[in-house]
Amino acid sequence: MGMRRVAIVGAGMTKFVRRALETGPELAWEAASRALASCDLRLSDIDGVVLGTAPDAFDAVHMKGEYLSDGAGAWRKPYIRTYVGGGTGVFSVIQGWYHVASGVFDTCLVVCEEKMSSHIPHPQGAFITIFDHILERPLGPNLLWIFAMEMNAYMNRYGLRKEDIAYVAVKNKRNAADHPAAMLGVRDITIKDVLDSPVLAWPVQRMDVSPIADGAVAVVLAADHVARRVTDKPVWIEGVGWNVDTTYWTNRDLSYPTYLEEAARMAYRMAGIKEPRKEIHVVEPYDPFDYKELHHLEGLLLADRGKAPEDAATGRFDRDNENHPDWLPSSPSGGLLGVGNPIAAAGLMKVAEIFWQLRGEAGDRQIPGNPKRGLAQAWGDLMQIGTVVILGV
Repeated sequence: MGMRRVAIVGAGMTKFVRRALETGPELAWEAASRALASCDLRLSDIDGVVLGTAPDAFDAVHMKGEYLSDGAGAWRKPYIRTYVGGGTGVFSVIQGWYHVASGVFDTCLVVCEEKMSSHIPHPQGAFITIFDHILERPLGPNLLWIFAMEMNAYMNRYGLRKEDIAYVAVKNKRNAADHPAAMLGVRDITIKDVLDSPVLAWPVQRMDVSPIADGAVAVVLAADHVARRVTDKPVWIEGVGWNVDTTYWTNRDLSYPTYLEEAARMAYRMAGIKEPRKEIHVVEPYDPFDYKELHHLEGLLLADRGKAPEDAATGRFDRDNENHPDWLPSSPSGGLLGVGNPIAAAGLMKVAEIFWQLRGEAGDRQIPGNPKRGLAQAWGDLMQIGTVVILGV
């Protein structure tokens, strides 16, 4: 049997908050229930469940996948847990897509949950254990200074200014002011506010970075024959891609995300996309740091190398600047910088946001016109995993 067409037919999302009162399973249940209700399906209609979530330390529980399984709807159902760092939310959709496209399932519920505030004193306490124990861990690395090193490489190679990069934080926090689930939406933020915020590890400042958060997101996947019965507005998964580079940052060009270009090219080939800048109408790149959105737009071949900050300054990536000759709205949701960053859930939020945009259901964050194709991307682990999903109507 050939690969079947697969659509997203429903999506649900909890609020992203600093310290959720709900347990992890309760957050997963809320997102899953909303996703099923959005397409009038019941749990009995679901053939299998894919869960995306970070290591056990983040929810401060052992065997976290099993702990979350009932809340995610996996009782007496085939159940898969997946994790590839920050790329998990998009890769979970790819996992679900494979099971439906191959004919194993007709329907699949994809749920991503994170309760990062449960980890005491901070998620960095888990992150410091992931580095090479001989070459790297003696340095006492944390993610902030590693990303500061990458941001420095990016800025120095292309002669970029902090002002141009800070514009992304301003854009996304303003966009998030229109998101009902957002944690940090701010309408009156300025570039000066970002540049005046405390330095964490130069050039990374506090307002360059997304906060830790708790939350969950879920989407419902269905094979062609089920999707057309369930909804008159299916959003098709047209292309998927992923790539893994070396974990050793000393062995990579930190100024350019090669891992993402390879993942994007894989997805573009599958979707039959020859000119992504013309054929992608809205994009949700993974943006835990403001420079990463620019980095990722370049890696996705949607901007020239080193030129994304310049494009951002012209308003090319603004949500409502449709008169720009090369307009490409980027993170109209507000992204991680504005909505929050519960790691796996944040990646799946990117897919859900493109789903809502293509159906015209994004509310106050809806971009003008009628977008026909969008791209969701996430990235993670030690800066070397790229995951891409292309959706179309």
